[in-house]
Amino acid sequence: MGASRRRRIAVAAAAVAAFGLTAGATTGCDAVDKALDCVQTADAIADSVTQLQQAVENAANDPTQLDESLTAIDTNLDRIGDKTDNADVNKAVDDLGQAVDNVRTAVRNGDETPDISPVTDAAGELTKVCTP
Repeated sequence: MGASRRRRIAVAAAAVAAFGLTAGATTGCDAVDKALDCVQTADAIADSVTQLQQAVENAANDPTQLDESLTAIDTNLDRIGDKTDNADVNKAVDDLGQAVDNVRTAVRNGDETPDISPVTDAAGELTKVCTP
């Protein structure tokens, strides 16, 4: 779950973002604009997930990083949810939101190193469904 998984998420998000930017430059339709918004926000979520992974690794030094990372993911999920009516995207947003809630609950219950693999898996799924 270390650097390799972070790299895969970052590479996938970058590839999706690059494709979305190209598609947005070549057409002006609303669907592509919405997809581009989704891609950009999914990219921000991938960054937040990477920060979450680092926060879990450094939880003993600064436990507030966990909550900040979870809040950043929630904020970005709200942005995607507000901009799309795509059922697949909405399901991926809901799944990621639930995974974030589960991690937050684990932290509140005293787990200093919660399992965040459901968050990274859900973020990967969101990246897939945001592909235009």
